[in-house]
Amino acid sequence: MNRYGYPHRRYNPLTEEWVLCSPHRTKRPWQGQVEKPAAEQSPTYDPGCYLCPGNTRVNGERNPDYRLAFVFANDYAALIANDDEWEENKAGLLIARAEPGVCRVICFSPRHDLSLPLMEQSAIRSVVDTWADQAEALGADQAIQYVQVFENKGAVMGCSNPHPHCQIWATRHIPTIPSKKLQSQRKYHAGHGTDLLGDYLSVELKEKERLVDQNDYWVALVPFWAVWPYEVMLIPRRMASDLPSLFAEERDGLADIIKRLTIRYDNLFKTSFPYSMGWHGRPTDGGDHPYWRLHAVYYPPLLRSATVKKFLVGYEMTAEPQRDITPEQAAATLRGLPLQHYSQEKTI
Repeated sequence: MNRYGYPHRRYNPLTEEWVLCSPHRTKRPWQGQVEKPAAEQSPTYDPGCYLCPGNTRVNGERNPDYRLAFVFANDYAALIANDDEWEENKAGLLIARAEPGVCRVICFSPRHDLSLPLMEQSAIRSVVDTWADQAEALGADQAIQYVQVFENKGAVMGCSNPHPHCQIWATRHIPTIPSKKLQSQRKYHAGHGTDLLGDYLSVELKEKERLVDQNDYWVALVPFWAVWPYEVMLIPRRMASDLPSLFAEERDGLADIIKRLTIRYDNLFKTSFPYSMGWHGRPTDGGDHPYWRLHAVYYPPLLRSATVKKFLVGYEMTAEPQRDITPEQAAATLRGLPLQHYSQEKTI
């Protein structure tokens, strides 16, 4: 009997939350859209794009003629660096406090039309190095407790500019999700003497059915507790705690696995695959955190085609996350996709 073929819940030990899995729902009739989207065509340079080289941004500054990854302060930052500290607490119910911080933007390439799966691996390595350099520089500030690198790809994910880029926010607090992961990894380490994600990776490498791709330094897999249809986690084989800690060969391996994963994503529905991606490295609050293993999470919304998306609504918003296809099915689908980008194939 295949237990996973029937409704069941799966536990996420990193956040200590549950997800409802209902694989039988994939058999229900579907009358939504399944057609391919309009052909995607972007220029290599857009004179109206404020992220392209040489163009003027909204604050009046002109971008340099950059050739690799380019970093600048976000012109519409969600956090502002200042020393105005205050806290408010009314009856223990209305609680607020000031939150200064830093927000930066990282353009992946001078090319307006090149997302990560279409970039050369050496150019992706430049992005990896930039992530690491920025995380190290921002985390060196004693006032900063956490540095979050993330990418929103695609308009459906709220991306306001199609020029491939990501963001990095540095905060004076440890945000909610990393804080949960901090507590769960600390508790696991105290009880087992080993790191949670390291032990989890060992199980996945043994079972194999949720693996998507791997190389000598990284493993891409659909987590056992995944919420989004084609959610993926990247985990380093070595116990590295953050991006700055990665060795040169691990950075090369990361550029390789990112390219391979994002090509698979694009090939799934023959479209530039939208997702939100985030890196979870150890906090920079001054603690040692020997139990923290670096990892990245990819949350893509597409479910059945380039036009059919998974929404967190109804039960998901009022009770707990729910998914239809199992992580094992999602991993098998991604694993079986070709590693030649669909746009470079003569015949699809």
